[in-house]
Amino acid sequence: MKIGYKIIATGALLLLALTAQSQSVVDQKTKSIMKNPLLQKSILQYQAPQFDLIKDEHFKPAFEYGLKVHDKEIEAIANNNLKPTFENTVLALEISGVDLYRAVGIFSNLTGSNTNPTLQAIDEEYASIFSAHNDKIYLNSKLYQRIKAIDLNSLKGEDKKLTEYYLQQFELAGANLSASNKEKMKKINSELATLGTSFGNKLLIARKNGAVLFDNESDLDGLSADELAASKVRAKEAGHEGKYLIGLLNTTQQPLLPSLKNRATREKIYKSSWTRAEKNDDGDTREILLKMAKLRLQKAKLMGKKSYAEWRLQDQMAKTPANAMNLLAQIAKPAVAKAKVEAKEIQDLIDSQNGGFKLQPWDWNFYSEQVRKAKYDLDESQIKPYFELTTVLEKGVFFAAKQMFGITFKERKDLPVYNPDVVAYEVFDNDGNSMAIYYLDFYTRDNKNGGAWMNNFVNQSHYLGQKPVIVNVYNFTKPADGKPSLISFDDVTTMFHEFGHTLHGLFANQQYVTLSGTSVPRDYVEFPSQINEHAALDPTVLQNYAIHYQTKEPIPQELIAKIKKADTFNKGYDVTELLAAATLDMAWHSVEKESDFKPALEFEKEALAKYGLLVNEVPTRYHSPYFAHIFSGGYSSGYYAYTWSKTLDYNAYDWMQANGGMTRENGERFRKFILSVGNSVDLNQAFKDFIGHEMKVEPYIKNAGF
Repeated sequence: MKIGYKIIATGALLLLALTAQSQSVVDQKTKSIMKNPLLQKSILQYQAPQFDLIKDEHFKPAFEYGLKVHDKEIEAIANNNLKPTFENTVLALEISGVDLYRAVGIFSNLTGSNTNPTLQAIDEEYASIFSAHNDKIYLNSKLYQRIKAIDLNSLKGEDKKLTEYYLQQFELAGANLSASNKEKMKKINSELATLGTSFGNKLLIARKNGAVLFDNESDLDGLSADELAASKVRAKEAGHEGKYLIGLLNTTQQPLLPSLKNRATREKIYKSSWTRAEKNDDGDTREILLKMAKLRLQKAKLMGKKSYAEWRLQDQMAKTPANAMNLLAQIAKPAVAKAKVEAKEIQDLIDSQNGGFKLQPWDWNFYSEQVRKAKYDLDESQIKPYFELTTVLEKGVFFAAKQMFGITFKERKDLPVYNPDVVAYEVFDNDGNSMAIYYLDFYTRDNKNGGAWMNNFVNQSHYLGQKPVIVNVYNFTKPADGKPSLISFDDVTTMFHEFGHTLHGLFANQQYVTLSGTSVPRDYVEFPSQINEHAALDPTVLQNYAIHYQTKEPIPQELIAKIKKADTFNKGYDVTELLAAATLDMAWHSVEKESDFKPALEFEKEALAKYGLLVNEVPTRYHSPYFAHIFSGGYSSGYYAYTWSKTLDYNAYDWMQANGGMTRENGERFRKFILSVGNSVDLNQAFKDFIGHEMKVEPYIKNAGF
């Protein structure tokens, strides 16, 4: 009896000890969660991320916790026994997942702009997990039926628009599918998410491996002393002291090609760029992209659509692939014709110099720069000293924004940043009230994706009481220490372009995050950014920021006249390479039978030839193996959007020019009808309200100089 009692007592004590130990583990986990900066509202202004506290090890626990909490929230909404209403279903869904989305938002920008092996591993691990989580929501029949049961006629304004939006997203995701097809969809989505992440990570490897090493300074004849110094620093950092390393940007053509006099050097850099992701090594993406294209077709077939593009464009302004391709085709014919005229001018120049060779892609930018100089007496090296990066930003981009919208900026050196290159500003509205925090990340790095973009760290929402926290990311070449950051006029245009996205985010004026700011169709989202490019050449704006970094003299009027005169120079080339990429995207995603897919290089060549865009001297802006936009960047079936948006831009710009130009009055009108409405209204109608008619293709043809 006593022995038995002792055993029971000992067992009880052990149980108590284990319980206490378990509670201690729980307490430690709770304390860890409480300390995780990703799992609480930032105490900084407008919830700006606390980058000084955020560490790589915080992301996985934040994801795990955020996913569990969000799962419970979704379950509670779906299983609610009360009659479905906007408040207990749509609004509840809209405001769920706060911790998860905060962590994911910060993570996604870091993996794009400042990644490392730890973050890449987490990205690959969680890609399929996030995909499955998304499916758990949008393939949830109970949740879908609750939204469907809400009487739309009883709603108005943003409440109605948000309900319609969610209903469409559930149906696009496959909420109407049978149980067995939903399982197939989940599997496809999971595979696509993993493959997309792998594509992006392989591309970083390919880009880094594609950097070209040169032994002698003479190989790089034509580069400035600063560019040479920067390439020497990069070589040293890569373990090649005394040599010169030229890194790659994400595009086919590379920014140094116009300056390099040595033809063999140009060819080496160009070919390294073109073949970077097709070398049968750890950076080869061809197998992945083919798998993705086939899976996307399978996904479309499950949804009862003939092609992925047909499924994808349902909620876009274009609506159908045929409408998108029709616009591309209307512009392609005059663009290619213009490109051939430009090619002849370049070949004539080569022949006049007794070059003895036929124009190739790696020659185009070098000789077109000479043609530009001959035709317009405009030399890139002559104008670069007038475009110092910070001056362009503060006296150009910010000045134009004040002229048109009345907003002002104040640098904030007290806010923590995720990389020393990043700078931060506070933004003030025309009434002097603070309205946003704005970050800029200017320089290219090996751990940064190519291109330029805008992201929100915090999205505007009146319901949540949130003001926007925005970042613009670029890939300009970083100058050597102590040297000025001089950029090309193309780079200047990129700054104005990306800031156009920022304006779209800054002026967001919605109740709900889902409808706020840049949360609009792909073929509309580039419109505000493209129209802001025109500000770069506005006479008042240009005179204000184009200041020689040494003499401090403003750019001479004759140089301004040359820049403007040369604005449509090389447009045939520029538009053709863009249309080739857009057509290539649509070709990959318009396939209706899996047997019609071919190996990537063969498929690409046939697709471009079919649409008259296989022009040897004018390569596609993105070759399929490094077409990040469509295989890892969310633009699948959507790269045409740049051309669609540009057509909207040229229509709107013509209206502005006919009504006084880029004035404060027109700026306020643009803010009212375009920048402030987000996705809360019919955007085709909003555009029509702004200029008085629907989009036409003629303004594009005219403004492009075709």
